[in-house]
Amino acid sequence: MSIDESLPFRPVRIAVMTVSDSRTLADDKSGATLVERLESAGHLLADRAIVVDDMDRIKDQLRAWIGDQQVEVIISTGGTGVTGRDVTPEAFAQVYEKEISGFGELFRWISFQKIGTSTIQSRATAGVAGGTYLFALPGSPGACRDGWDEILRWQLDYRFRPCNFAELMPRLREHETE
Repeated sequence: MSIDESLPFRPVRIAVMTVSDSRTLADDKSGATLVERLESAGHLLADRAIVVDDMDRIKDQLRAWIGDQQVEVIISTGGTGVTGRDVTPEAFAQVYEKEISGFGELFRWISFQKIGTSTIQSRATAGVAGGTYLFALPGSPGACRDGWDEILRWQLDYRFRPCNFAELMPRLREHETE
């Protein structure tokens, strides 16, 4: 696994959604962590929103960004636990065309190395819809660091070898033209 320095870096346009009933942009540490990391990597912040823990509102925001040609990737933080208000995975599942089940599995494996069996409470998930990647991370800055630093940083870099999500972007909508 490595970065192929002979290829040019291609920035990806990423929207960040924080799912929370109590956060504002001023105190959203998890969303700020994602923004800082994606911008430091050279990617572009396409948009940022805070959405309450409500399935319809989460789906509405996802669909709005999926329909926006300026958004290639959506990363959310929050609402992936098991309490009554945690509905992010369910909302994402209703929007997906294809689930990327390995994302949640890999996230929990990485998280297990740091927090042990507590990772079982995470329902991190990912998928594709309308040619847009969707990733849902837990609502802590540590989980956002783990998800970005250990997975997304690499998979959204076109130069990462042996393969990456970024290089597949032009082909995500092939089924629509058949």
